[in-house]
Formats: sequence, structure tokens, C-alpha cells
Amino acid sequence: MEEIKNHMPLLGDDFPGMKVQTSHGPMNLPDDLKGSWFVLFSHPADFTPVCTTEFVAFQKRYDEFEKLGCKLIGMSIDQVFSHIKWVQWIKSELNVEIKFPIVAANDSVAMKLGMLHPGKGTNTVRAVFIVDPEGKVRLIMYYPQEVGRNMDEIVRSVKALQISDAKKVGVPAGWPENELIGDRLIVPPATDEITAKKRCEDYDCFDWWFCHKPLN
Repeated sequence: MEEIKNHMPLLGDDFPGMKVQTSHGPMNLPDDLKGSWFVLFSHPADFTPVCTTEFVAFQKRYDEFEKLGCKLIGMSIDQVFSHIKWVQWIKSELNVEIKFPIVAANDSVAMKLGMLHPGKGTNTVRAVFIVDPEGKVRLIMYYPQEVGRNMDEIVRSVKALQISDAKKVGVPAGWPENELIGDRLIVPPATDEITAKKRCEDYDCFDWWFCHKPLN
């Protein structure tokens, strides 16, 4: 029997194509979401405390992701009926309706995304993939089972990627509340002496290699 290798796509790679079963029905990823940003995030298991807090937190930001044109997709190796029952429990006990689909990943799917940690049995790690409208992987985050994710950082990352693409700029640490330049954006460094000299005339700069401009 051929061994299934545990591969994690790299930044800029095509998100690996896969046919999956979800709590909302079958999906072809990334084809069904071409033209849209999406965040696919895996969790170790349904009916676990940390994962439950994460799903509630993602749902609380569902409308914010929608405004960004970004879809949410959960994933674990639990079967679809487990996903459905867990979502029902969250609705009845916590009064939160989970509106995004949850993939029932088999080992092949999980291995394509590097989600099975050798030291953690068959549970999937807490992975986050932000994928752009062309199906390219743009950002990857990995968390251990013990630590829940910060969903505000995931929202911020989607916003930052979209702004960087649209305006061809760099986005500073902690944006939009950077300690040096607030919500301003970083102008790409000059690549020749003439442009370097002009940079300081056209923009606010600490030096020719560190110039910034307003968001709008």
C-alpha cells in the first residue's frame, strides 16, 4: 500500500485540489470558491472545549469576514454526522448558530495540508490557511492543540493581504495600530539611486528605505 505523505503547501502554492464532504454537502476545493477569498481552519476534534470556543469566536466574526468577501470553512477528521450534532449542540446550549461548513477530512485530505501531527495520533492540528481568489495560499498559521487561535488576527491578516494586493504596499506590524506609523502603509523600498532620492520628496520617510503613506 502506498504511503500517504504529510505535505504542507507553501506560501504562493496552489491550494491542493480536493473533493470533500461537509456539513453543508459536498464541495470541490478550491474550485467551488474561485473568485473569493477563503479561510480554511482545522481543529483537533468536535465536542472539545477549546475548539468550541474557537467556533463561537469565528461565528461571532462571520459577518466581518463576509464583508471582506471571505468565506469560512472548518475542518477536522470527525465524520459529518459528528459535525452536524456538534453544531446543533452549540446552537441549543450556547445560542450561537454556526453558518459556515465543516469539512469531514479523511487522512488523505489532512495529509495534503500537513494537518496530522505525528505526535498527536489522528487528531488534526490547529492550522489556518488564507487563500486568495486565484486559489493561491497566501498565509499559513499553525497552533498546537493546547492553544486556541486569535480570530481578530485572522481578520486583520485577510484585510492586510487585500490592502497589500490592491495598493501594492507593505503592511506594518500590528496594523492598523502600529507603534511607529499607526494605520499608514509602507511604500516598497527603492531599487535604484534616483528613485531612492525621490522617495523622500514624495512620501513621509524615516529614511529613503523606510517611507510610508496614508491608508486612503
